[in-house]
Amino acid sequence: MAKVVALVVAAGRGRRFGGDLPKQYHDLAGRPVLRHTLAQLAVNPQIDAVRAVIHPDDLDLYREAAAGLGLLEPVFGGATRQDSVRLGLESLSGLGCERVLIHDGARPFIDAGTIGRVLAALDSHPGAIPAVAVADTLKRGSGGLVGATVERANLWRAQTPQGFRFADILTAHAAVKGEELTDDAAVAERAGLAVALVQGTEDNYKITTAADLERARRTLGGPGETRMATGYDVHRFAPGTGVWLGGVLIPHDFGLEGHSDADAALHAATDAILGAISAADIGRHFPPTDPRWKGASSDRFLAHAASLVAGLGGRILHLDITVICERPKIGPHRAAMQARVAEILGLRQDRVSIKATTTEGLGFTGRREGIAAQAAATVWLPGY
Repeated sequence: MAKVVALVVAAGRGRRFGGDLPKQYHDLAGRPVLRHTLAQLAVNPQIDAVRAVIHPDDLDLYREAAAGLGLLEPVFGGATRQDSVRLGLESLSGLGCERVLIHDGARPFIDAGTIGRVLAALDSHPGAIPAVAVADTLKRGSGGLVGATVERANLWRAQTPQGFRFADILTAHAAVKGEELTDDAAVAERAGLAVALVQGTEDNYKITTAADLERARRTLGGPGETRMATGYDVHRFAPGTGVWLGGVLIPHDFGLEGHSDADAALHAATDAILGAISAADIGRHFPPTDPRWKGASSDRFLAHAASLVAGLGGRILHLDITVICERPKIGPHRAAMQARVAEILGLRQDRVSIKATTTEGLGFTGRREGIAAQAAATVWLPGY
């Protein structure tokens, strides 16, 4: 079940931006604007699924922008943004959606803190939006002249993602079909739903003009940052004739017990990479309760983590894996494991390290009850 779904509205033509190419597909640091947006949502551990609403003419552009991110299939939008949101919401019926985050495809700098504040507010309100308090003095114009000064107290600039309890906002959108309102919060207000304000950020701006795109390019023009994270995994021995470690089947007197193929080395590596991009852990992305992953090859898990890094415009710089066990001996298989992990991640082999150690007979590995593995991943990400 996808309890929290991010619905990304990207069906617009961007007329204020100008040109034939919709703004969400313009290049931003080597990737389409929309890919930045989708990737930020795809890695967020509080979001179960992401679906985009796109224009039918943009399907090929969208496929390129969303490649490798593991998103739900897109749906086509309508004549207006409000129509597109309604169609997107209707497409989520039957997915078990409880809360929905409606986000602009051209807001690529959404951060985890803002998403967390919106979702937290939904515990006590049917709707919530991020917003920034108005700091400038506001003037109402008349014929090119100042007509009046507007009191700015209690005025906020609304942003997205705007979050809602799914059933409530679906009903609200159906009720205003054919009437154009400014945003989804206005739709909720029309239905009498209380919408909470949570703190947004100045960085979460929408790319509307060519000048906005240049600002975004400057934001991403810095040196970026290097992150390091670790992972750890354990599996007990079970009846069998071999164990999967590092993507290699190693003959042994036992197998390893697990929902998937129980490759402790690849599981630890996956968690290390997910940790470097703050994307929770392997269980969040591949729950052991999900029958789809019964007996699954763990290279799929590692490749998924790598695709999320790539989706953010990042690179895996180095991966170090240590296998902890008394038996089987890892040395004879080290080169094959190194080659396989490098192949899965698309790295040179000298960027993958495979080590092994024992616990000198101590603990569960010393008693030969199972195998443990730990990993450390070094990842570079562009600056935001």
